[in-house]
Amino acid sequence: MLITHDTECALGMLVDLLNTSAEACGQEELPDLAALRDFVVRRELSEVGPLEPGDLAAVHALRDRFRAVFAAPSTRAAAELVNTLVAKAGTTPRLTDHDGHDWHMHYFAPGAALADHLAAEAGMALAFILVAGERERLRRCEAPDCARVFVDLSRNRSRRYCDSRTCGNRLHVAAYRARQRSAADTQDAALAPQGAGAR
Repeated sequence: MLITHDTECALGMLVDLLNTSAEACGQEELPDLAALRDFVVRRELSEVGPLEPGDLAAVHALRDRFRAVFAAPSTRAAAELVNTLVAKAGTTPRLTDHDGHDWHMHYFAPGAALADHLAAEAGMALAFILVAGERERLRRCEAPDCARVFVDLSRNRSRRYCDSRTCGNRLHVAAYRARQRSAADTQDAALAPQGAGAR
């Protein structure tokens, strides 16, 4: 699947945003405006003005709506959710080369509120995934105790675990240890009758 750098960055930002929820990580990681500002800085979001308390509530609500896209039962349902998000954000596609970056697209209107900014950028990135027929790449970590999401950009769509924790390694180690115990139990069972008959 051919995916542009800008789309990959927007998807990374979206996954990061979704994984800040209490549902995903056990506690709210965007509890206040300071945390939201840190998110903006960490994700290098451009053209974001001063944040107000209403921005925090709007981003929390947007996060829930985006999570619904990952849980959608069909591509049509996901597309309807994305269409609603993008339409509400009032997208305004425009070329820009700000801050020394090469020419790229911004989909949010100049001066847009942070939630609209995020909805436009991430919504368009999700739209590209859906148009490419790649909805199955929008995944939830398969570790039983993890609710984090990710976008599987692997060539063969084989990724099963989130990359922000050690879910995959933890489960692989647990499976390995279970196999070792099983093999040891089988060996002990095989040796037990011989030892009992050797008296």
